[in-house]
Amino acid sequence: MTITKLVLIELWKRKSQLITGLLAITLGIAVIVAIQSVAVVSEQNVAKNLDNLGANILVLPQAASIDDYYTSDIDAPTLPMDYVERILESTIAGVDNMSPKLTRRVSVEGKSVVLTGILPKSEIASKPLWQSSGLLGKQLTTACAPNQSANESHGMEDEKLKRKAIDTLLSEDCMAGSQVAKKLSITANKKINILGKEFKVVKVLPETGTVDDDRIFANLADVQHLLKIENQVSAIEIMGCCNAISEGLLGQLRNILPDTRVTSINQIVSTQIETNQLMRKVTLVMLIIIFFVGGISIGNYIWANVNERKREIGILRMMGAERMTIYKMFLLKALLLGIAGGILGFLLGTLAGVILGPYLAGIVVKPVYIYLLWSILLSITISLAGSLIPTYLAARFDPHSNLQED
Repeated sequence: MTITKLVLIELWKRKSQLITGLLAITLGIAVIVAIQSVAVVSEQNVAKNLDNLGANILVLPQAASIDDYYTSDIDAPTLPMDYVERILESTIAGVDNMSPKLTRRVSVEGKSVVLTGILPKSEIASKPLWQSSGLLGKQLTTACAPNQSANESHGMEDEKLKRKAIDTLLSEDCMAGSQVAKKLSITANKKINILGKEFKVVKVLPETGTVDDDRIFANLADVQHLLKIENQVSAIEIMGCCNAISEGLLGQLRNILPDTRVTSINQIVSTQIETNQLMRKVTLVMLIIIFFVGGISIGNYIWANVNERKREIGILRMMGAERMTIYKMFLLKALLLGIAGGILGFLLGTLAGVILGPYLAGIVVKPVYIYLLWSILLSITISLAGSLIPTYLAARFDPHSNLQED
């Protein structure tokens, strides 16, 4: 009879002990999987909504006022377009998307409106470096999310937050925000005169609830020419990874742009960072607790099993079994318990996350299958660690004393 078959028979004969041994580690793994599954989806959704809202870092001239983050680029002093190149040519990590803009108040049909020059795809088609840096106007990917699945729907999407792609914006074209369109009574394909030049409104943007609703957008180069502010911008909007911001991204940007004011949406960014850090700390604390509780539980189970099988161990030793054989028997049992506990813990934790996620956090939680591998590895580690001492002591038993009558 092989060691594997012997261990399987012994486990089957002692089902109550098997269940008891599995319970602590299964519940522990389930708690970690449930917390982490909800945390990851929560991070993804918050990060996605944060990115969809717009830039979280603003680069302004030193003299610019930042009393209002969202309107601080209006009529602000300017900085050279070369600063965009500085950022692109640097090795700074965490700068996901950039958008240089020039914004001024102008008069259109006798009414004051905000004109913003932006850099669309057609303007940067000949600059591969810019194209690879998020300046194409593509649907933006999530800056802070752990993986690409963050860009999928998890039940928290807000259609108003979605920014539409800007493929081209010709010299004679412009786009109008929803509120400025109502103010000027303009619709798509209507022509308006801005600073003596006729523009065609190619699109009226849907209402977003942001300052974009009150702006007219035109090609950056065209706006620079109309305003006679060549190669200058009033602000550089940056979408930076929240984790990178917490690790000093703002300081790195200030180092390469020393004569500028680099600021961020502190409340939103800090809330995202604090939430992520809190969930990681909770997971780490639970992991430490479960490692000790699970290890002790498995250790007690193995030790009780060792005491019950002293005579069998003695017989095996008398028959010539080496200590390594005893090690293999009990460690194999711990390994099987670890595998079973990891699988059951993953299933139970995932089920708990899927069921409780919508009720507790208002999000749709989907299974993260990579956690199955990590659950099994963690469970095996806990099982083996907890069984090492009882297994060592079992192999050290004197076979003669174990066979003595009580």
